[in-house]
Amino acid sequence: MITAYCSDSKPLELPDLSAAARLPDNAVWIDMVDPTREEEANIERLLGLEVPTREDMKDIEPSSRLYIENGSVFLTASLLWRADSDLPTLTDVAFILTGQRLVTIRYAQPKSFALFIAALQRIPQERRTGVALLAKLLETIVDRTAEILEQTVASIDILSVHVFGDRVKKIRRPANYLEEKLKDIAGYHRTLSKLRDSLSSLSRVLTFLNAIPAMQQDREAKELCRNVARDVQSLSEHASFVAGNITFLLDASLGLINIEQNAIIKIFSIASVVFLPPTLVASVYGMNFELMPELHFAYGYPASLMLMVVSAVIPFFFFRWKGWL
Repeated sequence: MITAYCSDSKPLELPDLSAAARLPDNAVWIDMVDPTREEEANIERLLGLEVPTREDMKDIEPSSRLYIENGSVFLTASLLWRADSDLPTLTDVAFILTGQRLVTIRYAQPKSFALFIAALQRIPQERRTGVALLAKLLETIVDRTAEILEQTVASIDILSVHVFGDRVKKIRRPANYLEEKLKDIAGYHRTLSKLRDSLSSLSRVLTFLNAIPAMQQDREAKELCRNVARDVQSLSEHASFVAGNITFLLDASLGLINIEQNAIIKIFSIASVVFLPPTLVASVYGMNFELMPELHFAYGYPASLMLMVVSAVIPFFFFRWKGWL
């Protein structure tokens, strides 16, 4: 689907671009969402440029993602998509500055685009140029990325409390509790990893964008891009700090699981040691030899029971005295 946004903020859907069709003269932003090859060909004919395909946007070389060709600026950034789901991923979005128009090509619908479209009418009409809209769009994308990072940090803080437990409320954890939390940690790690990749991509786009002539001529858009670039830098540093916290949380969870397993093994080890002397006593007096001194002892049975109890109690209190229990 192709939508043209004019300088008067009225969106115009262009579901069918025939050979005789033409773009509105006041169209400042052309948004292509999951375009077909026919739609790409029509846009190329109308704008006189070659738009990157879905396969072209997957290239990771900077020269293939950021370049100027025939006076048009081509930028490709990786944006975080479906951050609220269990499987966040990156989607490549192409930004093209041609003349006074902005062209975007995307095969997903990140929330930042919906936020930008909703706020488009608040941009003054004289500021609705391709460069200014691109700067505003990148600002919205970075703001949305910051919101995702903030939500992730809040969720990690809650997860940290669940992993380490409440020191005031002594609540016994259910079985496999920490093992389930490891899945949550892995999910947050994936989100943060994709977010850092997106910030790195946006940083390269902003650095390249600040150097183009069209941006140098628009002082307000240039200042906005500089501010957005500083925001990206601070978010990247904060994301690195949060990544360290996730690593610590993962190591702590594994350590706590190991401690719990060692405690279980310790209980079995102590139980085996405590019951070893009574077993020895029972084994000795369970032998059926004919000539045994205590065989005809009238109080042999209660005495052997008492001896087994005493032999079990003494090691138990000895372990308590040593602090092993």
